[in-house]
Amino acid sequence: MALVAVGYALGPAVLRRYLTDVPSVSVIGISLAACAIAYAPFAVARWPNVIPSAHVLVSVGLLAVVCTAIAFLLFFALIERIGPVRATVITYINPAVAAAVGIAILHETFTVGMGVGFALVLAGSVLATRRKAPAAPAVAEKKTFE
Repeated sequence: MALVAVGYALGPAVLRRYLTDVPSVSVIGISLAACAIAYAPFAVARWPNVIPSAHVLVSVGLLAVVCTAIAFLLFFALIERIGPVRATVITYINPAVAAAVGIAILHETFTVGMGVGFALVLAGSVLATRRKAPAAPAVAEKKTFE
């Protein structure tokens, strides 16, 4: 998990600094291919004895398309529009959204810790994405000679 967090933090900056000439679709494709290759041995080791149900296969397909492919395209568009530092804030909001969806759809229990965490995530996100006020123009002092 720590490696994933570091990847989310560094990825947009690397993309913006070193890969500006590379189409985002190519970056996404290479990244996902590298992940698939890295995960392949673990998948083979845990291969199921039976084919999962159609419901499971459709769910995995939707997750792959909506939550990965489309999300990456939107994320790279966001990086292009607002910059890599501000764009990464969306990754901090994801757990809060997941908790809210879990409460709304899966009827999970809302805890005080979740509420405090949600407030901290929102406050940190606002602070991280706010724009600095433009510096006031320097006013030349008038010197009077007496």
